[in-house]
Amino acid sequence: MDYQSAPTNHESRITRHGFLWAGLLLCMTLIHDAAAADIWSIEDLMAELAQVGHAQAPFVEQKYMKVLKTPLESSGTLTFDPPDRMVKRTLKPKPETMTVEADRLILERQGRTRTMRLQDYPVLWAFVESIRATLKGDLTTLKRFYDVELDGGPQRWSLAMKPKDAKMSRVISSIEIAGVQGKVRTVKVQEAQGDRSVMTVIEEN
Repeated sequence: MDYQSAPTNHESRITRHGFLWAGLLLCMTLIHDAAAADIWSIEDLMAELAQVGHAQAPFVEQKYMKVLKTPLESSGTLTFDPPDRMVKRTLKPKPETMTVEADRLILERQGRTRTMRLQDYPVLWAFVESIRATLKGDLTTLKRFYDVELDGGPQRWSLAMKPKDAKMSRVISSIEIAGVQGKVRTVKVQEAQGDRSVMTVIEEN
């Protein structure tokens, strides 16, 4: 039978020092990450979003309704072209295209086209800007319609938005947009009556 000799005092000290250094390095890393997150502000996020420019990606949207057991799902592509053109093209289950440019919204569905002036529909205008203003990094417009709070850091962030307008609050209670660096990944909308939707923007390789 083999017997292992007990570690010497010198070896024990080396082992303890090794654990100590590993612990110190871990603490320094955590402190550095926390400091970076504290320094990183909503203005930094908006600046990063504003630099993205043209962006297009597929999306999948799920609508959860109290009257339905399973969510309604739609999919298509979301496109943004600076300074203010956004196109949400739904391909499934039924084709539909919503184009927002400047103060106009154009809805194309079943061969029919309807054009609306956003200022004439304040609730719709506020909802559009929650996404468009985020994509363009326009904090001034976001704060015009919402109380906005940033959570997280550059690698994973989220914007919590509460409508300022009473009419908007009666329709939508909150919106949360989350992403990574200068890219939006999810848009969650909580309606005042309990229904909600989640749009996931899919990153293509």
